[in-house]
Amino acid sequence: MPHQVVLAQRSDLHLMRKLWHLSTGLLGLSIYYRTGWTTKTWAIITLSIALSGLLFDFIRLNNKDVNKLAIKVLKPFMRHGEDETYTGLPFYALGVSLSLFFFPERLALLSIFFLVLSDPISSFFGVLYGRDKIIPGKSIQGTLAGFITCYLTTLVYGLFYMEASLSLLAFALIAGIIGAVSELFSVIVDDNLSIPVLSGLGLWFINLFFHLF
Repeated sequence: MPHQVVLAQRSDLHLMRKLWHLSTGLLGLSIYYRTGWTTKTWAIITLSIALSGLLFDFIRLNNKDVNKLAIKVLKPFMRHGEDETYTGLPFYALGVSLSLFFFPERLALLSIFFLVLSDPISSFFGVLYGRDKIIPGKSIQGTLAGFITCYLTTLVYGLFYMEASLSLLAFALIAGIIGAVSELFSVIVDDNLSIPVLSGLGLWFINLFFHLF
């Protein structure tokens, strides 16, 4: 490779990428709540971001000079292999967009909170403490961290809309499992896509029984 840039491995802690993931996600959610724009409007905006990201990646992957410049600028946030393939950004925006398009607003936003919070936290604990592998690249420790994050996120999120109850507690427990399992699917598809879409689908399904959101 002509530019000889060393990028972080998936097994590295890569704090800059995790902080970027958290900060941009929380900023986006904050703007969502502040603007008051419709869910459909935001679904279109995030889809546009996804398509723009895919187009940019396509251009840089087919132009060595553009790719070299992009890697130089984005190196702190890029992972090994993304110099030769698509980055996580367009999949992040696409996952958010699909969730907003297909699921009820409150459930879609909860699935996006799973993406914003659970993904970097489960990765953080998986890299530091992930000694017991469930499948290649996924550990019990990281998955447990993801479950706890999704469980607590659901509880806190639910308390903004309803009183504390056993139903909310049960919903949160199942939601935690759904969030953790959706992250495991990242061995098949990018977790920026699998977490919001599969979580949204699972949350929608269990809400048919609980009728909480």
